[in-house]
Amino acid sequence: MSKSLNQASHLQGSEGFHTPSARVYISYDPANPPSHPGANWTRFVCISDTHSHTFSVPSGDVLLHSGDLSRLGREDEISVTIEWLRSLDHGVKIIIAGNHDLPLHEEWYEDSYYAFHDKKESSTTIKSLVDSDANRERGLIYLQDEQYTFSTKEGGREWSVYGSPPYFGGWAFNYLPEEAYDRVSTIPEVDILLTHGPPHNILDKTFTNVNAGCPTLLAHISKMRGPPLLHVFGHIHEARGAVRHSWLQAEEDQCFSDSECSPALGTRETIMVNAANLPLGRQAIRPGPGGQRIPCGGLGFQPVIVDLLDSATRLEM
Repeated sequence: MSKSLNQASHLQGSEGFHTPSARVYISYDPANPPSHPGANWTRFVCISDTHSHTFSVPSGDVLLHSGDLSRLGREDEISVTIEWLRSLDHGVKIIIAGNHDLPLHEEWYEDSYYAFHDKKESSTTIKSLVDSDANRERGLIYLQDEQYTFSTKEGGREWSVYGSPPYFGGWAFNYLPEEAYDRVSTIPEVDILLTHGPPHNILDKTFTNVNAGCPTLLAHISKMRGPPLLHVFGHIHEARGAVRHSWLQAEEDQCFSDSECSPALGTRETIMVNAANLPLGRQAIRPGPGGQRIPCGGLGFQPVIVDLLDSATRLEM
């Protein structure tokens, strides 16, 4: 069984919650973001679904981007995003693709580009924009079903991260329900997990009241002895937010067969963040007279700040 704990302790001048080893800020004054908690903490700034928009991003140790870097993956769109990300002052920047970053899913794009682009883009060129020596020299790391380790300070904690663009749905990097196990079962136990799509029933409810996340992804993470401290995703823009999620194994609704269930291991927690920055539909219009449009990264869709204690363990937060 797993459940999300919504007892958020509201913080002075901001919205969010604290755990013994994490401080999460969902909204805050962009002109005066919460101060960094100190040398024993690492600040992760979480963004997603920016779709070639640029905006102000709070400083931090690590930037995490969970995909949809562009509108439709065209070279000019990807270039805008990469130049923006390079300009940000975070020492480490980890990014993955999303379903809108079409040419980065090379095999799929080869067969499907004509439905989206009048002229075929070069997947090789697009890949070289997101994954290059020049980017890595600036701390900008692109992951596509890959693991990476890093430290943000000399002699500091080594963090592990895994980034995976596939998600439960259509367009690029998609998979069908019958393909889900093969796609997500290779995700290893790491400190930080980036996926484009959400796990089922966690910050995944659409405007049509459907929980669109992947049940197999949820089941896979729930079976981990050390689930991630932080899981960042996006895709469902309208479900943007963060929750403290408790994993309580092993319940029937998390098991596909007896052989896939693990013994109960007690309470373990993951900070779950849907970091989507682009408001859609009715959420894109500010309430009140005039109905002004909320920009990407604007109020209610700001980057989510997650401060993690360097001594935090994945067995229990």
